[in-house]
Amino acid sequence: MDANAVVALCGGFVCLEEKKRKVRKIWCKNWLKNRNQFSHMSLLQELASNEPNDYKNYLRMTEDCFEDILRRISPDIVKQNSILREPISCKERLAATLQFLASGRTYENLKFSCAISPQSLGKIIPETCTAIYNALREEYLHLPENESDWMNIATDFKKYWQVENCVGALDGKHIAILQPPGSG
Repeated sequence: MDANAVVALCGGFVCLEEKKRKVRKIWCKNWLKNRNQFSHMSLLQELASNEPNDYKNYLRMTEDCFEDILRRISPDIVKQNSILREPISCKERLAATLQFLASGRTYENLKFSCAISPQSLGKIIPETCTAIYNALREEYLHLPENESDWMNIATDFKKYWQVENCVGALDGKHIAILQPPGSG
């Protein structure tokens, strides 16, 4: 039987139908190919040189901090050039990741400002987050050593902010949650 054939029940009889394959018309959308023209990188350069407060608001960090993180993670996220197309630069990868983390936008929405396809963003963002974590883990991320430290943190969250079973918070992001039924 052919791999493209589909078996279906038609009025009590077994019928073989050919499954039609969708023919791919283009490799990449034209506006995504022209990433240099349409991406937010030119905006970032303008903000960095003329509006540092807006730059900080856009990426939630200063240009110096951005360059420091970029220097630390570049070896982990750099891609080789190929004859088919130019790779997405480390700077674009980091900027897209920070924009995603700062705004909470979807990949589908983020593609318009970054000029990077959602499929590529789905690979770039987790890879860049892992690189950031690995680069900054030793210096900035300190986790409690034992269970009593975790319990003290949870007690402080309950005492100061009336949030139970919480051991940390990031950037004040509000997430609407519903209490599960019958959970007390």
